[in-house]
This record gives sequence, C-alpha cells and structure tokens, in this order.
Amino acid sequence: MLIKIGQFEITECWDGVFYKTLSHYPDITKWEIQTVLVFERYEENNGRKCGIQAEQKIIDRINAYREIYNTGARVPVPEKIEECTACPTYKGCMTDFVCHTTSAENAVKILNCGSLLSPVRARHMSAKDLAEEPGNTARDPEDYFQYIMFAWGNCQAGDRLVMERKLGRFPDEDDLSKGFTPGVRFFFRYDELIRHPDAVFEGVLPLKIKDEVILKDWVYAIVVPETCRQIIEPHVPETLINKVRYVCNDCRDIWEWSEKVYEEVRSL
Repeated sequence: MLIKIGQFEITECWDGVFYKTLSHYPDITKWEIQTVLVFERYEENNGRKCGIQAEQKIIDRINAYREIYNTGARVPVPEKIEECTACPTYKGCMTDFVCHTTSAENAVKILNCGSLLSPVRARHMSAKDLAEEPGNTARDPEDYFQYIMFAWGNCQAGDRLVMERKLGRFPDEDDLSKGFTPGVRFFFRYDELIRHPDAVFEGVLPLKIKDEVILKDWVYAIVVPETCRQIIEPHVPETLINKVRYVCNDCRDIWEWSEKVYEEVRSL
C-alpha cells in the first residue's frame, strides 16, 4: 500500500493507494498524523507494508509523532473533520454519528436478520471470491470484506454508493439530483459504537466492525425514505419500531437529503 498525502478532493483508499488529504495543507494535525499511523498499522497487521509519499516536512512530523503513538496515546476525534469540505452546509464531517447506508431491498434482509453483517456473512461467500468480483472497482483486499463499513453521519458517500450499485456505473450530477433515490440509513452514536468488541480502526473510515452488529443493542435510529415505507414497515421488528423514522425526500439533491436526515437524527 502507498500512502499519498496531498491536496485531493477527498480522503479515500483506491487501488492500493491511500489518498490522504489535509484540512490545512501542508500543515498536518495530530489527528491527521494519527489516521496515517492507524492505517499503516492496520495494513501491516494484514501483511501489507506501507510507503509514504509526501513533502519531507510532513514525513518528518509523522516520524516525530510515531514514538508518542507507539506508547498508546491517542488523539480524540475532533467535533468536525475538515479534510472533505464538499457538503454545502457543514463544510466538513460531523463526528457525533456514523451511519451505514444500503438499498431498501437490503434493508429488509437486515431487519429480518436483526443485524448488520459483513459482506462475507451476508452473501455467504469467501473474502477471496468477493475481492475478485468485477464490482470491486477499488480493488479492495480480501480482509476488507470481513467488515461492516461506516461513514460519518452527515456524509453522502453511502447514498452515492447505493446509487452506483443501482445504476451499474458511477452516478453523474443528474443522478444525484433530479434522479436521486435515497437509501436506508442505520445511524449509530460514534462514542458508543467505538466500544463494540469487534470495532477496528484503519484510518480511512470512522471505524468498521468485524462480522456483525446486532441492531437492538447498538442502533440509534433508522431513517427510511417515505417512498419505501410500504417495503420496510412490515419487516421492522417490535424491538426497533421506536428507532425508525420515515422521512419525505423533498430535497433538491443528495446533499440536501444528507443534511435533512442528519438533522432529523440529531434532533432526537
């Protein structure tokens, strides 16, 4: 794996490269250094060595902080992360909630099961076979498929992925505005979910959970587009009825929808 630190549109891992953007390039915060070191450790624990490509002063700051990181000291997550400022309202990722977004059809399976499951468990396939599927356009390694992934609560990335899978291609601007159909979002409080016994941190996502998250034990809210009520409502177990919110999509685009559902959950 290669870690590239620079000025990118977003922080992401794609085709063997971790593109790490900084909130105030070329300055790098302790939190940002920590995410680089967390990524490095996760990759090494899975048998992959990492190289870092960045300005020398950035590399020097990372190396200087490495000794502190190795003592077990950790920087708390900021209230807002400003590496990605694409969302019009927040200009950053709000860190009080994380969410997992999926299609209405998959949400039915999740509710019937009572848990979020990793791709390996949900699809009853080996991690090797999942990694070799054509849909793995990012060329994620096998171990990634053993985890449930989470984004920050106000992020639109999950809905974008749902649209991509629906269309079979990368969505364009029209797909994310007048043609946008939201997915179902499962929200969790970040400060609670990090206590999950199988929580893993890898520096890219807020966190991911190995194998399974039992909804009745962890979920904070489930946001369902009103247009999906008839599909979802019959499958909501009694233990989760009070967690579900049906929300009308009267928004102009994916950004407004992300803001609306985040504020809905934040107000609970």
